[in-house]
Amino acid sequence: MTAYFAPTRDMQFVINELAGFAEVAVLPAFAEQEAGPELVEAVLEEAAKLAAEALAPLNHFGDILGTHVHPEQGVIPADGFAEAYQKFIEGGWNGIGSPTEHGGQGLPELINTATQEMWNSANMSFALCPLLTAGAIEAIRHVGSDAQKALYLPKMVSGEWTGTMNLTESQAGSDLSAVRTRAVPEGDHYRIFGQKIFITWGEHNMTANTIHLVLARTPDAPEGVKGISLFIVPKFLVNSDGSLGARNDVHAVSVEHKLGIHASPTCVMAFGDQEGAIGYLVGQENKGLAYMFIMMNEARFKVGVQGLAIGERAYQAAREYAKDRVQGRPVGVKSGDRVTIIHHPDVRRMLMTMKAQNEAMRALAYVTAKHMDLARHHPDPAVRKTQQARVDLLIPVIKGWSTELGIEVASLGVQVHGGMGFIEETGACQHLRDSRITTIYEGTTGIQAADLAGRKLSMDQGATMQALLAEMEATMADLAAAPGDDLATIRAALGEGIQALAAATDWILACRDPNAVMAVSVDYMMLTGYVCGGWQMARAAQVAQSKLASGEDPVFHEAKLITARFYAEHILPKAGALLRSVQHGGVSIMALTEEQF
Repeated sequence: MTAYFAPTRDMQFVINELAGFAEVAVLPAFAEQEAGPELVEAVLEEAAKLAAEALAPLNHFGDILGTHVHPEQGVIPADGFAEAYQKFIEGGWNGIGSPTEHGGQGLPELINTATQEMWNSANMSFALCPLLTAGAIEAIRHVGSDAQKALYLPKMVSGEWTGTMNLTESQAGSDLSAVRTRAVPEGDHYRIFGQKIFITWGEHNMTANTIHLVLARTPDAPEGVKGISLFIVPKFLVNSDGSLGARNDVHAVSVEHKLGIHASPTCVMAFGDQEGAIGYLVGQENKGLAYMFIMMNEARFKVGVQGLAIGERAYQAAREYAKDRVQGRPVGVKSGDRVTIIHHPDVRRMLMTMKAQNEAMRALAYVTAKHMDLARHHPDPAVRKTQQARVDLLIPVIKGWSTELGIEVASLGVQVHGGMGFIEETGACQHLRDSRITTIYEGTTGIQAADLAGRKLSMDQGATMQALLAEMEATMADLAAAPGDDLATIRAALGEGIQALAAATDWILACRDPNAVMAVSVDYMMLTGYVCGGWQMARAAQVAQSKLASGEDPVFHEAKLITARFYAEHILPKAGALLRSVQHGGVSIMALTEEQF
């Protein structure tokens, strides 16, 4: 079982050199924080300590022990989780990105994203608890009443109370139009009756209260998604002075037995088994679906970061094992000492694939976080609108592409370990098992791809994607002026990738058959991810070569340059194959009749 050490050097490189933290630091919203490289370094160092010392040691133990339901005390987390959570909130980490008006630290999303990566690398099961709270905070902050904000947000931001998202039901799955949970009006509140499934951290004893956000239908609501409303349903009712009142009629019926994330209780929640759970309407009736997407987009981005985070943890474990495991002699050598497996070319191939894809995912996620900061806080409304369009375009890519890659990287981690990777004691199995849920929850890979190809592109007839491609072309021009064989190789591969993405985009926009578009949408989304990742790796290579020319940190920057070239030579060529699938592969996907399966 390996330890976890946050890759703070690479994080700082991406934050400062690729995301351009200086552009975020000058925004008026962050003037009081005196944000600069020193703040970034200080926050990352402290977060890395907490991740390494308090969260990571619980990861394997929590996987073994899991959670259980006590007949009187409810859901009991694994030993040590409650103590770690107290350290987490005492350090102010739960509110690092929340506004200061609600007790948060108000730091940029760019910094928050780096800490999110650390929490999920160290202990994904643990990190899911504050992740869901963050989504609930965003929903209440954006559409809750002033009274609701004052009553709930300070303690949710501090982490004294946690939050959940109660969306789907057993008969509904991803089709929320089939939600049946009822909300019966009663004075200034509603009585909620129904059952929700797959509720992450739906119940636990780590905090005094849990604030559930619940989708339900009022008696006169129209059918389908237009009849869904959103309600606050506290585990314990909250008095007007903020003190806790009686236990509400909501409880966990059971916890699911899952492939991974064993220490995160995934609950079946029952509302209204007795007199009905008291709930409070958020915003307007029948607007719940729109409000849900506030929570959903917050969560989707962070789940994409989970793909990166698990990939990083799996890479660290595989790297250390490869440096330690002695097996075989170098290629072509028949006698002499045996060497560690990191000397073997195929192990190098796997480690480089893991490392390169992790760095590409990190760069794209952090750059997107920068766009979030500009979309939220730039003083110019036109800039905010443009930046939000970029965020909206990239979130399904971050979520879908990064989680698919996270599984691939975790699987390679098992392979690097060989037979020991199939043995639970090494921890490699857990990373693969934990990563598998990320492509499913908060919208499957197919749902992300449908959102990208079927909605985000068509909203502005591809204008936002064209602007993105134009920025990539500008990077190509910069690379053309830079000397060196590495950058020339990277430029050639990136150029082919850009052409493939442009051609695939044109095909999607021109196609008038929605079934044909949906059939190849995952290929299009993955193509977008690979090319966007390659673009960021090319930018990283350009910076690295400049730093090498000045003699700055040659070991780090040489590795950055070589890794970018590997990505260009071994990962980016996938774009061409995916283009062919987009343009020609839809017919065979839909060709068989139902009986032929």
